[in-house]
Amino acid sequence: MVRSWMVCVCTVAVAACSSSQQSQPPNPVVVQYPQQVSRALSNAQGKVLTPQDEARATSVVLDADGAEHVRFNRNHRGLRVIGGDFVVHNNANGTLKELSAPLTYDLSRMDIRPGLSERDAIETARKMASLTGNVSSELVILAHERAPALAYEVISEDLSVPQELHLLVDARTGALLDKWDRIETTAAIGTGNSLYVGTVSIATNSIASGFEMRDVTRGNGFYTIDASTNAIFTDADNVWGNGTNSDRASAGVDAHYGLMKTYDYYKNVHGRNGIDNAGNTGYSRVHYGTNYNNAYWYDPCFCMTYGDGDGSYFSPLVSLDVAGHEMTHGVTSRTAGLIYSGESGGLNEATSDIFGSMTEFYANSVNDPGDYLIGEKVYTPSKSGDALRYMYNPSKDGASVNCWYSGVGSLDVHYSSGIANHFFYLLAVGSNGSPASPTCNGSVVTGIGRFAAEKIWYRALTVYMTSSTNYAGARAASLSAANDLYGVGSTQSNTVAAAWSAVNVN
Repeated sequence: MVRSWMVCVCTVAVAACSSSQQSQPPNPVVVQYPQQVSRALSNAQGKVLTPQDEARATSVVLDADGAEHVRFNRNHRGLRVIGGDFVVHNNANGTLKELSAPLTYDLSRMDIRPGLSERDAIETARKMASLTGNVSSELVILAHERAPALAYEVISEDLSVPQELHLLVDARTGALLDKWDRIETTAAIGTGNSLYVGTVSIATNSIASGFEMRDVTRGNGFYTIDASTNAIFTDADNVWGNGTNSDRASAGVDAHYGLMKTYDYYKNVHGRNGIDNAGNTGYSRVHYGTNYNNAYWYDPCFCMTYGDGDGSYFSPLVSLDVAGHEMTHGVTSRTAGLIYSGESGGLNEATSDIFGSMTEFYANSVNDPGDYLIGEKVYTPSKSGDALRYMYNPSKDGASVNCWYSGVGSLDVHYSSGIANHFFYLLAVGSNGSPASPTCNGSVVTGIGRFAAEKIWYRALTVYMTSSTNYAGARAASLSAANDLYGVGSTQSNTVAAAWSAVNVN
């Protein structure tokens, strides 16, 4: 058990403290543990502190076994050192256990005479940012993640914004060394008026000027930008879009909602934490290009890109199943790594279709219910009823194939994907489902349901498939996955075999 006492400021100096520091009233909690603070300070001398340093205790933590952890801030020759804080860890008997002290530079050699006046530093800061409310400045040593530099910390504090902007201006050159806002953002829930899923709640982030389309609650977070400006969507009242293309944020809502639901699908159904299973889900950018009839995942930027369509055949390609499809390419690249060519390329595309469809089912949207069509929402009203692909009967699009044959690897991967899409539909729904699905060998296949089918395909992808897996290899992989999950000779395993045979993969 750890007992913790959070302590305000109390000065304990190696060198003589300034008069202002000496006049500060002692903090009663630190005073309550003077021996711990004194031991920690003594153990830091010559190791972390020099005779020109002053150390100020800010907290004391005592473990149940008596171990002591005392945190200090540091001044050097009267200047506050940003990034100079450290923690002394003592054993229960007061001997030094270890030091947490990231600052390793020798500050004694620094010239601490500024070349700029405080007034000049503030004027320089005003040229770099909008400073409102109370503006103050302090000469400091900046040692945060960098070699120490003499700087003015110019602070603009305006709680009506709200903002507490810190700008670190080099005290000799006037260059901006660093900046941050100490009004920390918080997660929020916005109202999104989308193109395809109606009015939905979306995860946003509270910032000084209002809100941004950033989710800080899922994994390591993600965001959505307007590709024309490369800027994250922002909004003053946390109500986004108007449900039509006249508001650029409407497509952003769909893409952002797709990010949320795809993350949730992989997390809650498969236990996967983001695309890379380490919390990262990338980001989305919408309104890419001019009349761009496509959407794509790009691994180097770890991001999804969505075109607006040409307005004749396609509207913005930001539907739920397209979002799930694109992000699944990222999952595939970090698991089986299926090469985007030949039969493995067809399996890559089919995997994205499969999990794009499963994401749509998972989201359970009244306005975009789950189905085995891919991209049906992104067609313009004049093309209503069309879809990019039909998993229950892939050849319906006029190019994809239902059944495997020896030359299928020479097809475009979007068309050879039809075999695995067809297999998955038969596995989940069956040949006599709604809609009915013709088999290649005239057999009747009874489906095992979406839940079992998606579990089998995910395990096959992440455990058994490799970069060059072909259709025969996919059959073997999915059989192994079904045997693992449900047992050899189980209904699920037998149906996997039957569904593959129904698409001529034997």
